[in-house]
Amino acid sequence: MTSTTTPGFRTTVPRRTRPGGAQAAHASDYTALANEIKAAGLLERRPLWYAVRCLVLAAAVALGFVLLFTLGQTWWQLLVAVYFSIVFTQVAFLSHDAAHRQMFESGKRNEWFSRIVGNSLVGLSYGWWMNKHSRHHANPNKVGKDNDITPGAIAFTKEDAEQRTGAARWITRKQGYFFIPILLLAGIDLHVNAVKLVLGKEPLKHRAVEASLLALRLIGFPVLVFLALGPLLGAVFMLVQLFSFGLYMAGSFAPNHKGMMIIGEDVNIDFLRRQVLTSRNISGSWVIPTAMGGLNYQVEHHLFPNMPSVNLRKARPIVMAYCEKLDVPYTETKLLDSYRIIVRYIHKVGIGAADPFDCPLAAAYRTV
Repeated sequence: MTSTTTPGFRTTVPRRTRPGGAQAAHASDYTALANEIKAAGLLERRPLWYAVRCLVLAAAVALGFVLLFTLGQTWWQLLVAVYFSIVFTQVAFLSHDAAHRQMFESGKRNEWFSRIVGNSLVGLSYGWWMNKHSRHHANPNKVGKDNDITPGAIAFTKEDAEQRTGAARWITRKQGYFFIPILLLAGIDLHVNAVKLVLGKEPLKHRAVEASLLALRLIGFPVLVFLALGPLLGAVFMLVQLFSFGLYMAGSFAPNHKGMMIIGEDVNIDFLRRQVLTSRNISGSWVIPTAMGGLNYQVEHHLFPNMPSVNLRKARPIVMAYCEKLDVPYTETKLLDSYRIIVRYIHKVGIGAADPFDCPLAAAYRTV
């Protein structure tokens, strides 16, 4: 065995096995784990849990509108704007669970729940999310496959950073400093992508439904805010709501994969190792799972995306022990530490430093 250590990421790289038997052996690794998880009953639906969660969030949304229309035109309403951002993000987590078919046995029920709730309350297109998120789950952190590492405001690979010139190159060299501020814009980006999809020419199931629900959320909600608060306070309210929503939403997803191993386009890694090596769990008390909608158990979520999120914590010790048995690195850290790792990583990418997560590790896990 050989070991490599990089800032915030420790891993053990096994010697290569013969190509002929590697892929079959690795496939059986996941099958054995899946059988253990299934035997523990962790893939069974939790209808009562989700019913309670739906009622709590419905009450939280209603409370937000009560506060909006009863507090009057006071700057304290900016706290209500932040409150709405928290509630909308929690609703997004619920919609995310349904999109992964965690809530209902019926695929159609999950799909329609996610479509209605995601579009009408979050302002997030179900069709856009499923296209993007499904590709991410299939190939997390894989160059050319995972849209989450497609170069945009941030370059996540040295190669993408090196292609930039002029002002873009200067900004990329400073991207470690801009990372947190950029998260503020994530909510706006989600809304814009939703609108672009429903108004565009790309194929979209139930386009009229999504368009109507998005209009209800993206037009109806600001109208209510302006009616309650007037033009000036209403505008500030909406800005605070959008920025805090983006920070919370993107800030909950960023720790899960950013700064973890990047898989090259020509690298093929078996399912279990592909999901575990590119995912990071976030440890903490009950506050962390609640605040992150259970997505702090990202390793388990990627291995079993249809597992009810409330069961992920129970799967964690099983998965952790199994990974230790296979000598597959299992990464878990605290929330603030994860952000230090992320910022350090994207800063190194931006200034052109060697990417410590590039191909040597990925190559060791090739199966073909």
